[in-house]
Amino acid sequence: MLPTRHRMRTSAHFSTTVRSGARGGRRNVVVSVRLSTGAPSRVGFVVSKAVGNAVTRNKVKRRLRELSAETVRERPEGMDLVVRALPPAATAPWDELARDYRSAVATAVRRCA
Repeated sequence: MLPTRHRMRTSAHFSTTVRSGARGGRRNVVVSVRLSTGAPSRVGFVVSKAVGNAVTRNKVKRRLRELSAETVRERPEGMDLVVRALPPAATAPWDELARDYRSAVATAVRRCA
């Protein structure tokens, strides 16, 4: 589970991360990363209606939240992350979604540095 202090809540944080951060994209997700110093890492999710109905969107969010909790454990400070789920994420198996997520995060972090 992703602790509350690591959740991105305001639209200003989402906008800043997406606009000024580095992006990494794969078939199922697009990840925007913005490095910062001193602040706890925060993660936000964007899962539009194009992904599916409410049940499907919530399932995708739960899966992405679990993957992002792993990222926050590895790097508890200094990173803002926005994860945007694409429509294929609704039918992607867990291992494919996890592979795409990790690869997109690695690409975005590499582009930030």
